Amino acid sequence: MPTRRVFLGSMSLPAALAMGMGTPLFAAPSRSLLLELATPHGSAEEAARDEDYWSTVSRCYTQDRSIINLNNGGVSPAPSSVQEAMKRHLDHANSMPPPMVLFHDEPPRKAAIRARLAAGWGVGADEIAITRNASESLQACQFGMDLSRGDEVLCCTQDYPRMVNTFKQRCRREGLTLTQIRLPPPSSEADADAIVRLYEQAITPRTRMILVSHMIFHTGQVLPVREIVAMARGKNGGIPVIVDGAHAFAHVDFTIGELGCDYYGTSLHKWLCAPHGTGMLYVRKDRIDGLWPLMAADEKQASDIRKFEEIGTHPTANLLAIAEALDFHQAIGAARKQARLRYLRDRWASRFLPGSEAHAGSRAVRFHTPMKPGPRGELRSCAIATFEIEGIEPERIVEHLWERHRILVTQVKADDFAGVRVSPNVYTTPEAIDRFADAVERLRRDGLPG
Repeated sequence: MPTRRVFLGSMSLPAALAMGMGTPLFAAPSRSLLLELATPHGSAEEAARDEDYWSTVSRCYTQDRSIINLNNGGVSPAPSSVQEAMKRHLDHANSMPPPMVLFHDEPPRKAAIRARLAAGWGVGADEIAITRNASESLQACQFGMDLSRGDEVLCCTQDYPRMVNTFKQRCRREGLTLTQIRLPPPSSEADADAIVRLYEQAITPRTRMILVSHMIFHTGQVLPVREIVAMARGKNGGIPVIVDGAHAFAHVDFTIGELGCDYYGTSLHKWLCAPHGTGMLYVRKDRIDGLWPLMAADEKQASDIRKFEEIGTHPTANLLAIAEALDFHQAIGAARKQARLRYLRDRWASRFLPGSEAHAGSRAVRFHTPMKPGPRGELRSCAIATFEIEGIEPERIVEHLWERHRILVTQVKADDFAGVRVSPNVYTTPEAIDRFADAVERLRRDGLPG
């Protein structure tokens, strides 16, 4: 959890850049509030239950409180400071000659944001590109590596469909082979070593690329990425691993550097709460030269991470407002945020786990998310939990919760199961969680109304 001094230090570079260019990136009220949020409140676990603190966090959002949004895993709302910054940058771009702003003033500001993303997640600024979403970041890797007919790519059946379809298109076009492994059900509580073995057993002498989700989008299950990367590095001269970090980034407390992966792609508009349409791509420095960008770049950029940002003229207000999202995330602190998200998840889920009073009865509640740490204490899930109620179709649950209670959740389907995915965020209140849990309990007890 950052101290006030560390937090102020993280703000100094972009703030100084902004002051030198005439458009302040920080409004005084938001700066004061962020300093308040950065103040320590005991351990992360103690802070997770400090409702005065989280009430202050919640008030930083403009979310309509007549709706309970528990689908933050799709896209999260941004705090008001982020929204205001984006509007301010857009106004500035239109008050000046746009070429001066887009091509002269704003690139140094983007460089400051890249530097902060890199420092926050333990990699080099020359290994970070700002993109529009996780799909763009991951497809740059999936399409960008040279492969030959007959080569094989490996992923699992629970990877994000767009990324699986990316591989399938390359297979149709180039004569590649896609292998998809089936992960054990989360309820089996298979340990990390068993999951690594599944990937290892699927590797053949022709395997040239592996995609692995840091956190499964269906269930919120955290996979042992570092161990999979280490295993793959010893196969076939070193198999590159692309990590889909759309749901883990700014959700759980980690650094990309500690994973040791070659490529990491993520959205920033989910758990970082940056403006919609922002993402990030990490490519390990010695891998940049061998990866083609999605859009053509000059040959002299072959070893430059900036080649992945060559997408032509595009609005930069949303990219620049990432700075405010970083301020907000860093003020809360990754450990404190993770602890709060798990607390919110457990507040409702514990009512329906085996052994709870609500679990008894005619309709059991079944979870498709590992609810306990691994045997070595490793994190296996956080904010997201996916469940089903015996005898009620998940689609009907989603419809009922929205139509009767204005509670937004989403249905997920995998080959082996279907369920309802629930994903609160830091602005979610305990009262909202309890209203949701009460609605689920009535469904479990009484079924759908006639």
